[in-house]
Amino acid sequence: MIKNSLIYNGNVIHRRFKPKEHYFKYKVFSLLIDLEELNIIKSKIKIFSYNKFNILSFFDKDHGPRDGSSIKVWVKKNLKDIGIKDDKIQIKLLCYPRIFGYVFNPLSVFFIYNQSSELISILYEVKNTFGEQHTYIFKINDNKIISNNCSKKFYVSPFIEMDCEYNFRVLKPANTISVIINQKDKNGKLLYASQDGVAQELNSKNLLFSLISNPLMTFKIIAAIHYEALKLWIKGIKLVKKNLKIKNNTSIEQK
Repeated sequence: MIKNSLIYNGNVIHRRFKPKEHYFKYKVFSLLIDLEELNIIKSKIKIFSYNKFNILSFFDKDHGPRDGSSIKVWVKKNLKDIGIKDDKIQIKLLCYPRIFGYVFNPLSVFFIYNQSSELISILYEVKNTFGEQHTYIFKINDNKIISNNCSKKFYVSPFIEMDCEYNFRVLKPANTISVIINQKDKNGKLLYASQDGVAQELNSKNLLFSLISNPLMTFKIIAAIHYEALKLWIKGIKLVKKNLKIKNNTSIEQK
């Protein structure tokens, strides 16, 4: 029985404030996957596979070390770097699944719980369209709403400078979920991005409904990124040169 994993149906919103205003919104669905339940999920839902092609699937190589090795081992190694040495943890990952073998996750969020089901850490895994990844690692206190701050360490958009600050605000996963990123530069507010969703039981019926409601969603996400970039370029927003070339970095954050 699938006990701890969920589907979230909701929206992604982006609002840029300067130098030109820009806004878009689109429907998405995401999965909150208890990594211990992946084999159960694949056995219960025929259209879902684990490390194997299907209509919907989850591959280890899409997250964490991105080499197909254990995501759980990678998470535990990073937790030790922030002083969490408890081996008996629960790892839930909020992400998009592969659809017909393809996915692009601009942001995936790892929620780490201790044996008492208290949220003790969050890992924000950020990807760009150049195949690169950076994970911001926070040790946190268990609150309904979590707020984390850090400096930007990773090139994401060709229209935003590196000298920026992030504020992550997260509503702890329950009947609803919300992940908000407020980005500012030295002159103030720059970008607001959010993803929200309403929870549903993860089963064949609900997953098929989410897929039908959002056909080819993962292809739409990458197409929308390039389409919105084109509109920003047409608006005359200057391109920012990419200087750093990385593959998969992590950073331990303090706030």
